[in-house]
Amino acid sequence: MNNEHHHGHNHSHQAKVSKTDATERLTEKALHGHEHAMHQDTTGHPPHGGHGHDHHRMMIDDFKKRFWVSLVLSIPVIILSPMVQHILGFSLDIPYSLYIAFVLSSIIYFYGGWPFLTGLVEEVKKGAPGMMTLIGVAITVAYLYSSAIVFGLEGMDFFWELATLIVIMLLGHWIEMKSVLGASKALELLVSMMPAEAMLLRDGEALKVRIEELQKGDLILVKPGEKMPADGVVEDGESHLNESMLTGESKPVKKTRGGKVIGGSVNGNGALQVRVEHTGKESYLNKVIHLVQEAQKTKSETQRLADRAARWLTYVALTAGFGTFTVWLLLGHDLAFALERMVTVMVISCPHALGLAVPLVVAISTAVSANNGLLIRNRTAFENSRKITTVIFDKTGTLTQGSHEIASVVVFDKAMEEREMLRLAAGVEQNSEHFIAQSILRRAKEEGIPVPPAQAFNYLPGKGLEGIVEGKEVKVVGPNYIHEFNIPVPASQAEEGVETVVYVLLENKPVGYIAMRDQIREESAEAIRVLRQNGIKNLLLTGDNERVARSVSDKLQMDGFLANVLPHQKQEKVKELQAQGEFVAMTGDGVNDAPALAQADVGIAVGSGTDVAAETADIILVNSNPQDIASLILFGKATYRKMIQNLIWATGYNVIALPLAAGVLYNQGVMVSPAVGAALMSLSTVIVAINAQLLRREIR
Repeated sequence: MNNEHHHGHNHSHQAKVSKTDATERLTEKALHGHEHAMHQDTTGHPPHGGHGHDHHRMMIDDFKKRFWVSLVLSIPVIILSPMVQHILGFSLDIPYSLYIAFVLSSIIYFYGGWPFLTGLVEEVKKGAPGMMTLIGVAITVAYLYSSAIVFGLEGMDFFWELATLIVIMLLGHWIEMKSVLGASKALELLVSMMPAEAMLLRDGEALKVRIEELQKGDLILVKPGEKMPADGVVEDGESHLNESMLTGESKPVKKTRGGKVIGGSVNGNGALQVRVEHTGKESYLNKVIHLVQEAQKTKSETQRLADRAARWLTYVALTAGFGTFTVWLLLGHDLAFALERMVTVMVISCPHALGLAVPLVVAISTAVSANNGLLIRNRTAFENSRKITTVIFDKTGTLTQGSHEIASVVVFDKAMEEREMLRLAAGVEQNSEHFIAQSILRRAKEEGIPVPPAQAFNYLPGKGLEGIVEGKEVKVVGPNYIHEFNIPVPASQAEEGVETVVYVLLENKPVGYIAMRDQIREESAEAIRVLRQNGIKNLLLTGDNERVARSVSDKLQMDGFLANVLPHQKQEKVKELQAQGEFVAMTGDGVNDAPALAQADVGIAVGSGTDVAAETADIILVNSNPQDIASLILFGKATYRKMIQNLIWATGYNVIALPLAAGVLYNQGVMVSPAVGAALMSLSTVIVAINAQLLRREIR
């Protein structure tokens, strides 16, 4: 008998987030969670209240406006610059040109540079100098020095460089913020999946009500093409529902009376009457949103590394900037040259790209995963999925369909009728959610057998169930129980393909057995093939007997199997493999597998959507599709690859650009101007953002 026998489902986990809350917290965290990358607004403050997303859009519009104004004002400043005239070989004799340039540059500095100046003040107040400090110091030094030249100091002004620097910085920020916004789009999409209204059926009339007014137990009408307003059970009607946005399952799922439906799924061709089970905070969609948010908030080791690197880079940049200035002055160069080098170094080493490198990948991978039915609870475990060497598959419900159909009912005692044995067995089994129980109850219903009530119901972990039916002690148990108590049973002539046999005991005397067969899922073979192709070992773990385990393992060409494993032994098996140096992923249905899921390096709870309960798992697969496990591991690898690519690009760019900006190759005629520095810096940021967006293509 399968070792997961008779576990109840856990419906008690409630997400702590309502729909509006979700949008607020989501946008605040996803967009503003990272101090370096997801820039705070123009005053450096994160947004307040329920306008997270609107707020972010306003900021984008603000940067856009500042960019265009600064760009228009920069054109005359550039044309009036003696240096630009000299380079391009023309000269304009405009009276007071220096003063005109000063006035225009002042507007650009105060209006265009305002987000950076306020950001500098905020960062200094917090005692955490960052990017804004760098940009703020660079543009301020350039502005003050150039202004001093207007009023009599000897030297060459920086107005055109200051103007182009601010314009490019604004453009970089604007593009970058749009990328960040894109990363949270998928989550915003999840939030928007719930319709605003529902049709409530009361006294035979249909009333339109706001979704917030729905109560548990209400009966609602969902017409063809409408979105499901809440989680519930179909009371009447038949239809196909599209749940792909929630579960990643692309095929519409048929729903008839008694079928569970998920809020946010789209109704197909038939009208359904649905009895509401979960609304608002308890709904499955909210749990998904909550999990995704939590995952986007939690920082993995890779992310902490990026944070540290960005912080250090800020200190390095400030030190290098002032160091460059001092060195060039000591070497006898004029103030203008030393200042130009300092400004360039500071601009080039802004850790924009670094600050954005990992958070963007995190936000995108979490949202993309959720859309594909992979809910990440533990980011580090998800990134570690690239290290997995062995996957342990819990057989029932993962590799097989778990919908055991009764193959045969065999009675030992001629005095006992088949129907009577089924009736007694169904009496005990009605208290269980387990698939074996469901199969027996289904058969009883098909044959029109009334199910008697049972008392003193008791669950025997990994062995079966017992109870008192009509004053008689009835047990429905697996082979483990029979062997443990050496109960003599006639040799069963189980047919080929039969997976599970349960024995019915009446007053401790075996009266017969029920044999069941479980279908292997179509997707299982492909999942195992992909894992093997990627050099990952796969083992089957089951409470079933060796013959059954071998037949499934051989059919799927797996690397091995562990049979007759009781629930408490699963954790031991995981430990044994870890002791041999394996990096183990365990898949299970999250209830009796909890200790093993917790023990594994990566715990993957596989199970029907509404039980997003698997508290011990790192990752939850909404569908029980084994192919998702292969996708998950490959996507974990892709995510990690993108993070590392971004980190290498962001740091490598600085390693090369910084010395050039400082003027290391000055004698060889290689120089980087502040404007070119700003362009390079913005480019590196945009490359990192685009690279992160490419992650969307990686999942299949």
